[in-house]
Amino acid sequence: MQQFNFKMIASLIGTLLMIVALMMLLSLVWAFYYGEEWAPLLTSAGITFASGLGLYLLNFRNKDKDVRKRDGFLIVALGWISMSLFGSLPYIISGEIPHIIDAVFETVSGITTTGATILTDIEIMPKYLLFWRSMTHWLGGMGIIVLTIAILPILGVGGMQLFVAEAPGVTPDKLHPRITETAKRLWLVYFLLTASEAILLKVAGMGGFDAINHAMATMATGGFSTKNASIAYYTAPAIHYIIMVFMFLAGVNFTLLYFGLTGRLKNLFRNEEFRVYGINILILSLVTMAGLILTQGIEAEVAFRNGFFQVISIITTTGFITDNYLLWPNFLMVLIFVLFFSGGSTGSTSGGLKMMRLIVLIKNSWLELKRQIHPSAIVPVRFNGNAVPQNITNTIAAFVLIYLIIFFLGSLVMSAIGLDFMSATGAVAATLGNIGPGIGSVGPVDNFAHIPAGGKVFLSFLMLMGRLELFTILILFMPYFWRNS
Repeated sequence: MQQFNFKMIASLIGTLLMIVALMMLLSLVWAFYYGEEWAPLLTSAGITFASGLGLYLLNFRNKDKDVRKRDGFLIVALGWISMSLFGSLPYIISGEIPHIIDAVFETVSGITTTGATILTDIEIMPKYLLFWRSMTHWLGGMGIIVLTIAILPILGVGGMQLFVAEAPGVTPDKLHPRITETAKRLWLVYFLLTASEAILLKVAGMGGFDAINHAMATMATGGFSTKNASIAYYTAPAIHYIIMVFMFLAGVNFTLLYFGLTGRLKNLFRNEEFRVYGINILILSLVTMAGLILTQGIEAEVAFRNGFFQVISIITTTGFITDNYLLWPNFLMVLIFVLFFSGGSTGSTSGGLKMMRLIVLIKNSWLELKRQIHPSAIVPVRFNGNAVPQNITNTIAAFVLIYLIIFFLGSLVMSAIGLDFMSATGAVAATLGNIGPGIGSVGPVDNFAHIPAGGKVFLSFLMLMGRLELFTILILFMPYFWRNS
């Protein structure tokens, strides 16, 4: 086994940090516009850029620029950790979040598009920090798209090979033969959808600054809001409906969105994952709507809006709220909690288990019943009409099992720290699935400020692990990974 190419790894992470620093500088626009103190932001950007440049120069003259499979795991893990650590500098240096653990938690939550916050009063924060907070969402959201398409399938993480190998119309070579060109096209889709939503929200009555921030958070399926009450602050139904539409789009495979926006809609509707994603949202939203009408006597339009909004928000792991679902009937609250484990489409900005994995797992479980009756029969699992190789099916089953094991063990850890049952399970499900709000004391109208420091560190780890598809992080703890032979 070849040694790690540490200089190349450092160079790529350095490049990433320099990009983060440049993105920090965009927040200066709002500091100048609102007359806020800009020095902490400039200092943070300077430290981040200088550190990135130093790492980049380590490999400046190195001819070996090949990124091997093991290098890929380190680049992904260390890249996200580095962004989280350096991204917390504006909070720390400004003094708005003076405690390092709190600042890192908020940044990890942003970069991983989770949306869990420790801020007790969001609206008193400087505007430039709120914009940076949303920017961490936006960078992390597109970052995971490029990661899913360019890196994870190569690493064989969590069944991501199926994303490339089986889904019609979603392979990078069918979008464009070069990964860099693929990334450019996906960035263009991401930017255009974000800009379109921001404009529509402004037209619907939201302030310009808030519209831009909420658009970035929506397309990243992040959930950070500039208001304490999240989207419930806005009473205009048009705002809710606009965000609903773009949350739905953000939960769709972005390569399919590219084909859809370029007129090749058949690629979109032929995709099995997209169909299941849309049908699930429709059925579960109608069930929620009916439950609200029958149990709470809410008028049809409000029940329709709240039901669809919350179901889409949870399935796509966005985490915006228009209503406190903890006050809903118990069966609807249980339904919402079950949705914590779903997720949107593979190749989207959403977190969770992802629809593709659930489809393959359910199909394989159903076919296993047939195999019990006809043990000699060869009955392959099919996805989008193609047979799924057994090794990918096994990888997906292992991924889901490990995900559930981490959830149960994580809940035990949070219970040992002092959280009650609902809060412990809610905090773990919300962070591991990159959802944001949970249940119990970390519900939709609460935050994570009361979690002990050790708990915040642990939940930050869960956010990173959930965002990076588990195996990318867990494999770093395997002794075999570090052996050179």
